[in-house]
Amino acid sequence: MCAMARPRKPLLSTDRIVVTARALVDAEGLAAVSTRRLAAELGVSGPSLYNHFRTKDEILEAVADSVSAQVDLSMFEDGRPWRRALHDWAVSYRTALRAHPNIVPVLARGPGRRPAALRLADAVYGAMVDAGWPPAQATSIGALMRYFVMGSALGSFAGGFVDDAAAYDPADYPHLGQAHRLAERQEKIDERAFETGLTALLDGLEHQYRQIAPTA
Repeated sequence: MCAMARPRKPLLSTDRIVVTARALVDAEGLAAVSTRRLAAELGVSGPSLYNHFRTKDEILEAVADSVSAQVDLSMFEDGRPWRRALHDWAVSYRTALRAHPNIVPVLARGPGRRPAALRLADAVYGAMVDAGWPPAQATSIGALMRYFVMGSALGSFAGGFVDDAAAYDPADYPHLGQAHRLAERQEKIDERAFETGLTALLDGLEHQYRQIAPTA
């Protein structure tokens, strides 16, 4: 009679480490990530992680790149006008970052050597140059959009107000009489603010583009 085989633990892989680390960052923040904690979460010995990553920073870089990989770039390949492409990309970018806001400080360092982040930068820059923007301005547009999207993903404006009307004494804050209601409408207000800012940015870029279009 054959003995029953013992159930095997899932093989440790780069993807499994990244997924586990990303979940840990999402739940508890960057400070929660350590090789010891990750090894415990994965059910492996600490040294086994070093077969895939040399340092904690490398793990966080990989987590950041996995989030960049969630951003849709198809709008730069399917013939959409540059303004529509930028709008749709910004929406997809913000969606990815809002799902993983704790990793934004790592993303804010720039793409470094991260493949997905470099593909993202390449797609935006290439699409703007192809649309007729001078290279220097195309670079500025990529930076501007990154600043705006990352800033919007770092936190909720509406969620920063408490829902206690007594906190907004009209003697001290005469214009904040309804501020206690912001938190309950957080998602709607934040979405509207993002779209308002994005439209304003794109309107400004459209105005600049008309100035350079005759020579584009």
